[in-house]
Amino acid sequence: MIVANWKCNGSKAMIDAWFNTYIKDSEESNGVFIGIAPPTIYIERVANIAKKNSLQIKTGSQDVDISSGARTGAISIEMILDNNCYFSIIGHSERRELFNENNNDIRQKIIKTMDKTLPILCVGETLADNKKNLTKDILREQLEVIDNLEFKNELVIAYEPVWAIGSGLTPDPKDINEIHKFIKDVVQSITNNSANPSVLYGGSVNSANATSFFSEEYVDGALVGGAALDGSSFAEIVNLYNGIKQQ
Repeated sequence: MIVANWKCNGSKAMIDAWFNTYIKDSEESNGVFIGIAPPTIYIERVANIAKKNSLQIKTGSQDVDISSGARTGAISIEMILDNNCYFSIIGHSERRELFNENNNDIRQKIIKTMDKTLPILCVGETLADNKKNLTKDILREQLEVIDNLEFKNELVIAYEPVWAIGSGLTPDPKDINEIHKFIKDVVQSITNNSANPSVLYGGSVNSANATSFFSEEYVDGALVGGAALDGSSFAEIVNLYNGIKQQ
């Protein structure tokens, strides 16, 4: 599973150019889940271009609100379903930091979406936490948002160490693999139906380092930020994943 998070980037011209280079450089994906979470106003455009070119790309939302109505600027679950969004990114560190989302907010969003779209729950520690060897403690606390929930459908966790996002710094692949196994074990132990999540790595993933991540047993894919803004770069990451995980 490879998912692009375009964040607050994009324009009509950028999207058209992105698809031109992606189509040129992408190889047969053999059923790989490929997702794009564009800014909300471009979801329909991305979906239409993908469909027109017979691309197996699923669109999703970068966030979803806990409700609807008098909540200026919010995007409701009904709205993203109207736009045929297959997944929703929830709890990204930028939402936690810039918009002051807490675990209670994130749990409500998970509950709101879990039976309607595929939730991609983001978790990750800060550099200070990492240096204090608190990574697992922080992740366990963040994963409490799904405590005692029952997931009838698939669940995806994205491990994004905050200090690695956009910095060019990444943990050692072996350390990432250990953390991914830890996340899987925690999720299975705290969910009512022992959910077995896919766990993606996010945090300065690019075509130069992707192979080292995808070669690890418990890394099920990637949530890609900056490198996903270029169609050719994203295509190469998908190609690398396909060559390693789909053999």
